[in-house]
Amino acid sequence: MLTELKREAYEANLLLPKYGLINLTFGNASALDRARGIFAIKPSGVDYTVLKAKDMVLVDLEGKKIEGKLNPSSDTPTHRRLYLGFEKVGGIVHTHSSHATSFAQAGRAVPIFGTTHADYFYGEIPVTRKMTKQEISNGAYEWETGNVILERFKKLDPLDCPAVLVNRHAPFTWGLTVAKAVEVAVAAECCAHMALMSLQLVPKLGEIEPELLNKHFKRKHGPGAYYGQKK
Repeated sequence: MLTELKREAYEANLLLPKYGLINLTFGNASALDRARGIFAIKPSGVDYTVLKAKDMVLVDLEGKKIEGKLNPSSDTPTHRRLYLGFEKVGGIVHTHSSHATSFAQAGRAVPIFGTTHADYFYGEIPVTRKMTKQEISNGAYEWETGNVILERFKKLDPLDCPAVLVNRHAPFTWGLTVAKAVEVAVAAECCAHMALMSLQLVPKLGEIEPELLNKHFKRKHGPGAYYGQKK
């Protein structure tokens, strides 16, 4: 069932160790078939070196496992909550990439200092508030993680800023497809690394000028975009 969806999720998951975004079995990727209301996600705790496309677990947007011999990722409720909250998103990635996670653990957004960042994010990569003791211990921790992310995005367009840092935890990224969500995860880690180095060089560095942010973001996104080749 949904062989192509499972293949997309599988290939996205394999890219996470390839790009150095995860260690051990940290992280996961999922791909959504929104018409059917079903997503494919990595099984929990399975090493990437032995992972197969057939291992991907199918889950519906009500949280019911539709197909799969293995348990889905423990982060499945977070993915499900984000799919329900971000109606245009078709793929989600969660990593513990070192530099982005360092900002998350510090409870700091990744500031936008230059055009590399502006090519992907229309502003800083935001960080959520800390989760409360009740949210952590009420038995729905992963679902509450999704709620905290959605709370942070009440006034933000998730496609203008397709990444978030969960306070004390790590980044989540998303896109219209899971392949795009992986690309954004790579970009988020790259931007976090460069931001950290920039702060070491100039501790009080100011953010990018608005006109430069607008130019670089809008030449790649939106109706006036002209970067790349016409499809």
